[in-house]
Amino acid sequence: MSDAATAEVKVVPLRGVRGMIADKMSASLREAAQLTHHARVDMTALLAAKAGFKAKGAALSVEDLLMGALVRTLKRHPDINGTVQGREVHLSETVDLGVAIALPGNLLAAPAIFGACAMSLEELRAARRDLAERARSNKLTVPEMTGGTFTISNLGLSRVELFTPIINTPQIAILGIGRSVETPVREGDALVWKPYAGLSLTFDHRAIDGAPAADFLTDLCAEIEGFTP
Repeated sequence: MSDAATAEVKVVPLRGVRGMIADKMSASLREAAQLTHHARVDMTALLAAKAGFKAKGAALSVEDLLMGALVRTLKRHPDINGTVQGREVHLSETVDLGVAIALPGNLLAAPAIFGACAMSLEELRAARRDLAERARSNKLTVPEMTGGTFTISNLGLSRVELFTPIINTPQIAILGIGRSVETPVREGDALVWKPYAGLSLTFDHRAIDGAPAADFLTDLCAEIEGFTP
């Protein structure tokens, strides 16, 4: 008998928090009619704004600025900001932005920043850091874990460029952020290298159709490409 046939297999039960995550992800795929749109966005203006903040002593991350751009865009597209509850779509007047946070032990949380639409970029940064710190110490509240209206999931620090995020049900949609890649772009007769990032919008087709979801993603790209603090 070969060594491969006799090798021990490590069994990891899906229980506790990992089990709850597994159940929620499976339920999301069963219950929502999920479709994903992908786009690529020029990050030049946003990265320039980040450098400008750094020069002034404000350490805002790319994720912080993307959250700001996302919140601004959601204000213009209220039909994608909310939840699906039974046979009803509940649209929210405020953006309660869920932020996916990877935790030690192969765990995941997506608590909400309540009232993100009324916050400055600095306030969004502070709220995100507070959620991450309390998530790691298991101090998040039930409303924070269940009360979001839209979620952002950032894999920009990995090698992932585009992916298919699973909706944090009962929310209508989730936005996935991939890494930035230097890409040649023709401008006149010259090729210019620019940083392009992948955006992946998964939405519940029961609540919103493909065309308005595409309009939202297109508008978000324009918001990022013309980013101003």
